[in-house]
Amino acid sequence: MRVVIAGAGSVGRSIARELIYNDHEVLLIDKDATDVRMAKVPDASWLAADACEISTLQEVGMDTCDVCVAATGDDKANLVVSLLAKTEFGVPRVVARVNNPKNEWMFDEGWGVDVAVSTPRLMTALVEEAVSVGDLVQIFQFQQGAGSMVELTLPATNPMVGSRVGDVRLPEDTVLVGILRNGRPFAPVADDSLEGSDQLFFLTTDEAQDELESLFRSGKRRRPRDEE
Repeated sequence: MRVVIAGAGSVGRSIARELIYNDHEVLLIDKDATDVRMAKVPDASWLAADACEISTLQEVGMDTCDVCVAATGDDKANLVVSLLAKTEFGVPRVVARVNNPKNEWMFDEGWGVDVAVSTPRLMTALVEEAVSVGDLVQIFQFQQGAGSMVELTLPATNPMVGSRVGDVRLPEDTVLVGILRNGRPFAPVADDSLEGSDQLFFLTTDEAQDELESLFRSGKRRRPRDEE
């Protein structure tokens, strides 16, 4: 996968390192692409330029990239990069960093953004996760389709503990996509059992979140064996 990242600050470089580690091709754009910064991510391609300029995006071949990440510290710049990437170059997936939560409402498909990531919101979610075992925590929200990824840490006393994944009847448009157990993630299958302190990650809709939280609070909704 070819990824172009606009903004080579600490956030942009961190994303680049993770992507390169996972064998993706990465190009970083930053007006301050100094030797010191480039040395921190030597396996990436670099361009010292303004990512908000169409000529810059043409130079990097934006029309050939699979994902554009607008990761600068300026929300206005991130919106411009996102809009250009989507409307001028037809990039399939655009991910944008939201620096000021007050601007989050602007980061939608109207500005070419497929996924908006608010760092303060993620930090808040992690704090809430630490103090709200049993509560549903929204990790991030997809702008297209009104879907979200949410997390719930299953208390050891929850009635769902010991249930088969395949026996849990989730709300409509809700999928259990991952479980983090003892620090190790895995993709659950029907025969896996839920354990206390499991961190459950769901893809769901905004409308289904209340029902999902109620389900795990009551522990009463099971899929009958004859429905399998």
